[in-house]
Amino acid sequence: MINKRPGRVEIIAVGSELLTPHFQDTNSLYLSARLNDLGWTVAFKTIVGDNAEDLRLRLREALRRTELVIVMGGLGPTGDDITREAVAGALGRDLVLQRDVLEGIEDRFRRRQLPMPKPNRKQAFVIRGAAVLPNKNGTAPGQVLMVGRKKIVLLPGPPHELKPMCEESVWPALGKERSGHFSRAVLKVTGLTESMVDALISDLYPKRADLGLTILASPGQIEVHLSAFSAGSGVLAEKKLRRLKSKFMGRLRNHVFSETGDSLEEVVGLLLKKQKKTLAVAESCSGGLISHRLTNVPGSSEYFLEGAVAYSNAAKIELLAVSPDLIKTHGAVSFPVARAMASGIRRRARADLGLAVTGIAGPTGGSPEKPIGLVFTALAWPGGTEVQKNLFLGKREQVKLQSAQKGLDMVRRHLLQNARSKKRRNR
Repeated sequence: MINKRPGRVEIIAVGSELLTPHFQDTNSLYLSARLNDLGWTVAFKTIVGDNAEDLRLRLREALRRTELVIVMGGLGPTGDDITREAVAGALGRDLVLQRDVLEGIEDRFRRRQLPMPKPNRKQAFVIRGAAVLPNKNGTAPGQVLMVGRKKIVLLPGPPHELKPMCEESVWPALGKERSGHFSRAVLKVTGLTESMVDALISDLYPKRADLGLTILASPGQIEVHLSAFSAGSGVLAEKKLRRLKSKFMGRLRNHVFSETGDSLEEVVGLLLKKQKKTLAVAESCSGGLISHRLTNVPGSSEYFLEGAVAYSNAAKIELLAVSPDLIKTHGAVSFPVARAMASGIRRRARADLGLAVTGIAGPTGGSPEKPIGLVFTALAWPGGTEVQKNLFLGKREQVKLQSAQKGLDMVRRHLLQNARSKKRRNR
């Protein structure tokens, strides 16, 4: 039977440690990515502490609303590993000692010349009716159960056990069950807030089950995730996606800096190389973050000449030849000083483009006239300079991130405009 729509999945992560600030559930990211590749839709993610009754309630709820439930963690040998017992209780099934599983656990300890601790015996108990998933990297086998037409998969929590088990046993089976095809695209947007993006595209939100949209926001960047599903062929799914993406690109236009997954610094680097331009950067409030991002890109030495963190007024004067009178009259965080910094770093490095950032990252140093989050970004080139005034919200780190993003985007937009102007001249 061919599935006519994406199957819905709930991922349940078990472990009280995941409810503290000290541990992150990274397994869910891996599971979500692989499930999406196989044509399944992750509809819910739940974290449950080491409490059997809580897990029973969440499992019953998951079975009501999804076709596939993946429970990870809680399969160890200790007293707080409660997944087997909780799932068996929720389904009204017994736990049965499986001799071949027990022998496999014993053999694992024997090969290490160690006696098997008594608590590990509990890992050989399997829920009645379950198929066992071998664990080559640990003592906790996985289990697969059918509940009517619904499926439950139990996986160990340690990533070095979970991932190989999934690759060898889980994904091949689940891939066969989804005969449809998915196509996906990510539009990376900058220069707009999440609400601005929503205002531009709200009437384009897909209302069909075979089309999907997710918007993810981070400081200085919005990601628009698009998906299309076809039960028939990958070609049809790709055709649906192209039509959907075209509508969104028509609204977002040059605010989209990448359709291929590239970071903003990678896009800027490609444009600089293509146009054979060089760049130098003078940073104050961003503290070298722009230079750091640029030099994270392999081959950036072809276009990135110099980065200067001119944090103090003295550094701005000495390194960038900013006039002391300019700083005295307007302050270090000002339109004229940002412009002078951009021109100064361009001359110093003999670069085609000079980028500068100066601002107040906080949490102190603001005033009614110059509040925290005020940042000036400036770009200088042989034909002139451009300065933009920005007011960023958030804590110090967020202001720094947004400042770096804005500076890189100024370079990107300038290079795009430069390419368009050159194209018009050559007509």
